[in-house]
Amino acid sequence: MNKLPVRIAIQQRILPAYRVPFFDALAERCERGLSVFAGKASPEDGVIEGSLKTASFQLAVNRQIPGDPLRLMFQTNILDWLNEWQPDILIAEANPRVLSTTGAIRWMHHRGRKVIGWGLGAPMSDGALGTIKKSLRSQFLQQFDAIVSYSQAGLRQYEMAGCRSECVFIAPNAVTARPSGKPVERSSKKTGEKPVVLFVGRLQERKRLDMLFIACVALPEHLKPELWIVGDGPARATFESQARSIYPSARFWGARQGAELDDLYRKADLFVLPGTGGLAVQQALAFSLPVIVAEADGTQSDLVRPQNGWQLSPGDQAALNATLKEALSDLPRLRKMGAASFQIVSREVNLETMLAGFEKAIKYVLAID
Repeated sequence: MNKLPVRIAIQQRILPAYRVPFFDALAERCERGLSVFAGKASPEDGVIEGSLKTASFQLAVNRQIPGDPLRLMFQTNILDWLNEWQPDILIAEANPRVLSTTGAIRWMHHRGRKVIGWGLGAPMSDGALGTIKKSLRSQFLQQFDAIVSYSQAGLRQYEMAGCRSECVFIAPNAVTARPSGKPVERSSKKTGEKPVVLFVGRLQERKRLDMLFIACVALPEHLKPELWIVGDGPARATFESQARSIYPSARFWGARQGAELDDLYRKADLFVLPGTGGLAVQQALAFSLPVIVAEADGTQSDLVRPQNGWQLSPGDQAALNATLKEALSDLPRLRKMGAASFQIVSREVNLETMLAGFEKAIKYVLAID
C-alpha cells in the first residue's frame, strides 16, 4: 500500500490513551510524518492520557478563563508548532470554542495548505440566539477544506450547517481494531444460573450507575442478574455506597486490563451503559455482546441498532427498567443480537474503517486518487 505523500499536523485539546492507536496508525501511513498537538488533561476530564509511539507529540499550552460557562479555550503556542512542523495538512477539532483554531487555519491557507475539520457534528439551536449561533457555526465550518464526522448523524448536521456534501466524510468513532478471531459463543444458562450484566467505564457521576442499580432491583426475582461494575474513578465511593443500599449484590471489580478484562466480557450476557460516554461499547460488540446504551452525542447510532441492542433517552428510568426486563427475559434473542454486534465491528466500525475515512478526506483535499 502506497503511503500518503504528506506531513500531517493534528490539533487536539488533550490526548486520551484511547486515541493513541489511531494516531500511530495514521502516522504509519504518512510518508513525511505526523505530529499531534495537545494539552494536558484536567481532573475534570476524567481520562487517562496516552503516549505516542510512531507519531510525534508537541505539548499545547491550553488557556481557559476560570468559571467561563462557554468553556472557551485558546492554545497559545499553536502557531509556533505549525511554524516548526511545517505541515502540508492540518487536521483540527471542528470546535468553535477553541478560539486559536481560526488563526491556525489562516496560517495554513496563507501558505496554500489544506485544513480538515474533525468533530461530532453541528447540532442545531432553537430561538433567536440559536439563529445567531447557527450563523456563527456555519461561518466557522466554512473555513475548512473538508470535514470528517464521527457518524452519519454528524454528517447530516454538517450538511445542514452549510457544508457541501462532497466535502464531508465519515470516519466512525473507533477505539479497537477489526476483531481477528471468531465471535464469542456463549452456552445456555443452567437452571438457577443468573445472567451477567456488565458495565465497563470510568466511574464518573454522569455514567448514572444509580439508574442501573434501580433497574436491577425492579426486576422480577428470577431475572435479577449478577451485576459487574468494571472501572475506577472519582465517583467510585459514591456508586459503591448507592449499590450497598439499592442492589447489594453488585460487584465492583476495579480497573481491569488485558486478559482480565477480556475474560469478564466473555462471561457477560449483556452490556449496559446507562449514562453518557462509553467507548467501551465497541469493545463489548467485539465480544459479541448485545448492548443497552443511553443516547449521547450521535456516535452510538452507528453502533447500536435494533438488531444488536437498544438506545434509550438519557435519564429515562422507566425505559431502562422496561428494556432491561425485556432483554433478560429472552437469552436466546440476546445471543442472536450479540452475533449482530460482532458483525458491526467486524465490517463497519473499527480502526481500519476510521483510518480509511480519514484517508479519503486527505486524498480529497490533495486532489489525488
